[in-house]
Amino acid sequence: MDEMPPGYRFYPTEEELISFYLNKKLQGAPTPQLDRVIPLLNIYNFNPWDLPQYAGELCHGDPEQWFFFIPRQEKEARGGRPNRLTTTGYWKATGSPGYVYSKDSKIIGLKRTMVFYKGRAPAGRKTQWKMNEYRAIHYPHQATAASSSSSSATPKGEEVCAMGLQMPVNLEKF
Repeated sequence: MDEMPPGYRFYPTEEELISFYLNKKLQGAPTPQLDRVIPLLNIYNFNPWDLPQYAGELCHGDPEQWFFFIPRQEKEARGGRPNRLTTTGYWKATGSPGYVYSKDSKIIGLKRTMVFYKGRAPAGRKTQWKMNEYRAIHYPHQATAASSSSSSATPKGEEVCAMGLQMPVNLEKF
């Protein structure tokens, strides 16, 4: 990327992540500029503290967040659970997935928050590493998406977009 002005930071909204970045990637067209911003990386082959070095050009040096496209695992594509193990631990989903809405209040994606645990389940130790995983939603009939119930929506595509975050060690109340 060209030299960015001081203070510039890649900070897309959830809607932008899904509507623009993830959907562009899922369309399958060559996206060399997009790949420089959000690279394709199987993050489960790495420990979370190793991920910043693989971040896209706009996220290099950002101490708080990094973005990656993750290829969908074959097992997951057949309806199975994704394997979220790394060499030293695992990512565990926390809470229920939430919906991501467009500005016109349509459901456009799913967001799942995960926390990294060192060790193996069930004896893993919770760490300060957190990740948000985003999936685009595909409606069978896009024209009727507004009238479709969320149960007729299905996750779309081969890849998901993940935003990795390191939670602060000391949280002070304001």
